[in-house]
Amino acid sequence: MIGEIVTVLVDRAMGTYHPKHKELYYPINYGYVEGIMAPDGEEQDAYILGVLEPVKTFTGRVIAVIHRTNDIEDKWVVAPEGITFTMEEIREQVDFQEQYFESEIIL
Repeated sequence: MIGEIVTVLVDRAMGTYHPKHKELYYPINYGYVEGIMAPDGEEQDAYILGVLEPVKTFTGRVIAVIHRTNDIEDKWVVAPEGITFTMEEIREQVDFQEQYFESEIIL
């Protein structure tokens, strides 16, 4: 999957809060890839890095997979073409949510 171009439909835009967990603030855009099912039975979730404004959809390249070792699902990390992030930069930007899980980042 890493290296693939995907379109993310954003259901939690940068600057918003989680609809059920009101204390969870989204400093980056977050959504799902329509038509690709994840192990949890829902469409594949994706973090969008490198986009500095709220968006409704975004097409970019999968640059990493966050594999949760204590959960059933993985998260994809999508960025604009030609933009890369180190493992540490990815971890820092997704920590607002990933801090609650044990995970490894696969580049």
